[in-house]
Amino acid sequence: MSAVLFKNATLVDGTSNEARQGHDLFVEGDRIKEIADTSIRSANQDVRVIDLKGAILMPGLTDAHVHVKATTLNLGQVSVTPVSYLTAQAAQIMRAMLMRGFTTVRDAAGADRGLADAVEDGLFVGPRLLVCGLALSQTGGHSDFRPPTAMSQATSNEYHNLTQQFGRLADGVDECRRAARDELRKGAHHVKIMAGGGIASPTDPIENTQYSMDEMRVVCEEAAAWQTYAMAHTYTPQSIAMAVRAGVRTVEHCNLIDAETARLVAEKQAFHVPTNITYHALNKHGREFGFPEVSIEKLKGIVDAGLGAVEFTRDAGVKIGYGTDLLGPCHHYQSNEFSLTSEVLGNHGAIRAATLTNAEIFRMEGEIGVLQTGAKADLIVVDGNPLDDIGVLENDGKHILFVMKDGAVFKDRLAG
Repeated sequence: MSAVLFKNATLVDGTSNEARQGHDLFVEGDRIKEIADTSIRSANQDVRVIDLKGAILMPGLTDAHVHVKATTLNLGQVSVTPVSYLTAQAAQIMRAMLMRGFTTVRDAAGADRGLADAVEDGLFVGPRLLVCGLALSQTGGHSDFRPPTAMSQATSNEYHNLTQQFGRLADGVDECRRAARDELRKGAHHVKIMAGGGIASPTDPIENTQYSMDEMRVVCEEAAAWQTYAMAHTYTPQSIAMAVRAGVRTVEHCNLIDAETARLVAEKQAFHVPTNITYHALNKHGREFGFPEVSIEKLKGIVDAGLGAVEFTRDAGVKIGYGTDLLGPCHHYQSNEFSLTSEVLGNHGAIRAATLTNAEIFRMEGEIGVLQTGAKADLIVVDGNPLDDIGVLENDGKHILFVMKDGAVFKDRLAG
């Protein structure tokens, strides 16, 4: 059994706003075997000893909103890309995520169980992948990328569902129930509901509410029956309120939320997953990288509202996770959400969001996102203390010197 002993580490995680100096941490197999503020000695003859000399050791980072198959800003074009080529592109995106220190990510539409299993079985290098398969969308909703001239018939909807890479159309209670069951049958870890208008989709205004309460409620019921949960794409107070009343576990984005709705999210014990970095990246590079003009227009009013939304949910006592929602060539901005989140939650709050809170969202408390005995050996070594300078977690992994996932080393820039 492989073993690694980290000596003289300074520990930083979401449990404390202070770094813990002078610790040893012992990894055996895929688990943290022991942590101590005194010297650890191992009987394992094959142990690798790494003297960190006071460097920062953290749990692997997590991202609660990614799209590993979003290889271009124009999502409507993804479905005309051969699946084999798209999968190869996704593999490169996932590898880069792991090199930035992200050891677990939750895919919010597109990735299926096969892709997650390929990572788990070592066929691809990437973070642990939690998938929803295809997101559920009403006709004309956030996953309906057909042009306005396309005929909308049952047969054409079925064809759409077979060819789309991010979402499937389902209308009415019975169709929504069947669609949720089908994604869960295919191995989804959770279910995604498009509960309101979106930026990337061409025909639905941001202000739209999508799906009725009954439609969303049956999706949440089916997810609960499979011992999992539903997440919901939302922007406006109306769509957020409907989603949490229907029973979703997490509301994504929420840029246009107000104080009253934030209190409702807290009352329903739902989580907020903001994704502010994607709007900044799209605002900066959208036209350069071919983002549709209609989508660029939709960005107005969304970009600047994002941090205010985090303030509303923070003040209401909502638990806030870490998400990014980046597309195409903007994926390299994944770590830069830390600076945005820290403006509202502080450096420790941003770290907590990307470790402990996301672990709770994923229902993986005690398994990931924490430095404790028995947790998975998902670890990173950082050149600098993010409690003092959150920027050391950014810049595309520049300051991430070492990455371990499940006890296996994937990046090692430590001297010696």
